[in-house]
Amino acid sequence: MIIAIDGPAGSGKSSVAKIIAQKMRFRHINTGAMYRAVAWKARQLQVDLSDETGVAEVALNQSIQFVPGPEGQTVVADGEDVTSLLRSKTVDRDAAIVASLGKVREILVAKQRDMEKSGSIVMEGRDIGTVVFPRAERKFFLDATPEERGKRRFLELQGKNQEVDLDTIIEQIRRRDEIDRNRKVSPLKAAKDAICMDTTNLDLNEVVNQIMGWIEQAPTQIINRK
Repeated sequence: MIIAIDGPAGSGKSSVAKIIAQKMRFRHINTGAMYRAVAWKARQLQVDLSDETGVAEVALNQSIQFVPGPEGQTVVADGEDVTSLLRSKTVDRDAAIVASLGKVREILVAKQRDMEKSGSIVMEGRDIGTVVFPRAERKFFLDATPEERGKRRFLELQGKNQEVDLDTIIEQIRRRDEIDRNRKVSPLKAAKDAICMDTTNLDLNEVVNQIMGWIEQAPTQIINRK
């Protein structure tokens, strides 16, 4: 079974996907981390992010693994734990650029589809239900106001003892939304058959409980898988 969870930055999809995967005993795949890992590696190799072919070569040759553990998921790129490195402001900015490159998306989408071979998965991102797995058995699209999403990211970064400004974060989220929704390749949008949720006024448990309820409805029914 494939559960696709899409949404913009700060919509809660990563936290929700992680808990859903734990409850279902499925693998959790954070595709955003894959784009950030490519962006990080490209910088390490001094590849110009405007060089689509060069960045695509990085994506093709990079090995990315998601390793579950007691303290959460570890992202391992080419044998190195890069989990903490992928959350810097620079990597966030670079990942938006990398994600807009058609050749890179083509390579990473192929890798993401290949992950289905390992068993049932909860995959989160921005084009899972529309491009990566359009025949996924369950599709969800989470969203919230930019102000609420900015507040969530602000509190998350504050918890990591980072100096942050709420207004700046909200503006960054608005800019990322603009890039994601208007890029030519795999723009951010809800699949026509996805269940859309506005999480602005919902806490994490409420979102998880609603999604679990929808997943458990007719659990043996295969939706759109023909």
